[in-house]
Amino acid sequence: MTATAPAPAPAKDERLIHRSVLRKLLGRPELGSVVGAVAVFVFFSAVADSFLRASSLSTVLYAASTIGIMAVPVALLMIGGEFDLSAGVLVTTSALVSSMFSYQMTANIWVGVGVSLLTTLALGAFNGFMLTRTKLPSFIITLGTFLMLTGLNLGFTKLISGTVSTKSIADMEGFGSAKKVFASQLSVGSVDLKVTILWWFGLVALATWILLRTRFGNWIFAVGGGADAARAVGVPVYKTKIGLYMGVAFAAWVSGQHLLFSFDVVQSGEGVGNELIYIIAAVIGGCLITGGYGSAIGSAVGAFIFGMTSKGIVYAEWNPDWFKFFLGAMLLLATLLNAWVRKRAEATV
Repeated sequence: MTATAPAPAPAKDERLIHRSVLRKLLGRPELGSVVGAVAVFVFFSAVADSFLRASSLSTVLYAASTIGIMAVPVALLMIGGEFDLSAGVLVTTSALVSSMFSYQMTANIWVGVGVSLLTTLALGAFNGFMLTRTKLPSFIITLGTFLMLTGLNLGFTKLISGTVSTKSIADMEGFGSAKKVFASQLSVGSVDLKVTILWWFGLVALATWILLRTRFGNWIFAVGGGADAARAVGVPVYKTKIGLYMGVAFAAWVSGQHLLFSFDVVQSGEGVGNELIYIIAAVIGGCLITGGYGSAIGSAVGAFIFGMTSKGIVYAEWNPDWFKFFLGAMLLLATLLNAWVRKRAEATV
């Protein structure tokens, strides 16, 4: 009689494999940024006596929220494999449209806010449409939009207002209610918190839910991992990318209204260069330049690091010229740390 070889054991479903807490943590994109945030917090707590005051931390959160509102959709766009270099000036454009439309038409402020929303979303859709139709890199498309909006912001403001800034709209109908929505502050005990912090937390929660719990979130990761492969399995690549650009536009509208209702006038040259800060916050938070990897929570941590650094230097009474140095150093260190974390995560799967 010939002995029969035993049947091979069935392969174990990888979804049923138990993973330790450490392995789960190593698989999180934002792990590196969290480590960096803790280090920055401890550092400024040690060198700046006033850093740990409640009023100081509320100021840090406010500074982080003004970046974080934009960093969230920019992170989603980067996970989808694209960039938006027009995001900074788009914020200013949305504020200018609200202000000038309301002032010139002597309309209720909320009419201008609504027109601004439609205009800003249309500009985001334009970026996505041009990207998908021309097949040009997003760097080129959004750089062109950046330059056009920069010129339009200045040209239209000087044409309509005669100066580089808009007219005051503080005495117009609806200004008070709009200010409550976009630029008010809430008192929690003895601490005043800006409403932008709530907008920021809300957008982070929404984006995290989209990425982890919806089909659209799966599409974002698939498109960022490889557009051709995603298209082959039925992912609507074009619609996904257009939707991501419109998400950036929506956040730009929120930030623009905050800018307008905080000061009731807008300088047409504002916003230039902020797009790089949004991208830096997303990269520090764990997003890869190549796409397909990252998280909304990571972008929030990256924005928080930005807020701690920008205000921590002031509280430590250092020369603010050092801020850009710290920002660049954090970008390099965070990128290296994120790359190491990702390699460790892949090795433990």
